Amino acid sequence: MVRNLNHDTFLVIRYVKRRLTVLIDIDGKHEWRDCIDVPGVRLPRGYYFGTSSVTGDLSDNHDIISLKLYQLTVERTPEEEKQDREVYLPVVDNLKLPGMEAPLEPMSGLALFLIVFFSLVALVFAIVIGVIIYNKWQEQSRKHFY
Repeated sequence: MVRNLNHDTFLVIRYVKRRLTVLIDIDGKHEWRDCIDVPGVRLPRGYYFGTSSVTGDLSDNHDIISLKLYQLTVERTPEEEKQDREVYLPVVDNLKLPGMEAPLEPMSGLALFLIVFFSLVALVFAIVIGVIIYNKWQEQSRKHFY
């Protein structure tokens, strides 16, 4: 959505009171649209923002023109201060990632029986084919005249 545009695109990342929001302006109309809004994000203190932009013969180049960083002053209760100081790793409360759905249901008895049965049939079939091939090979090796 941001490739080959004639205007600049903008991104706002905001983290206030354990809520991470990302807003984008890719239409060049100076109107912000929601990209993501994640509540319950707990970030540790003392980390830094970093950006990188690679230019050259790559298939997808992005130039970072400027960064504007602001520290917002937000009043916090003593409980919130204590909870923020206890965070050592970034955490998101109640996060459900794609692919982390409910665990799969166990197989029924019939499905398990059929899988085991057909596996054994295939194993016996493979053994019989192996024995036939081995016997043919033995016959061929005895027919040599020296």
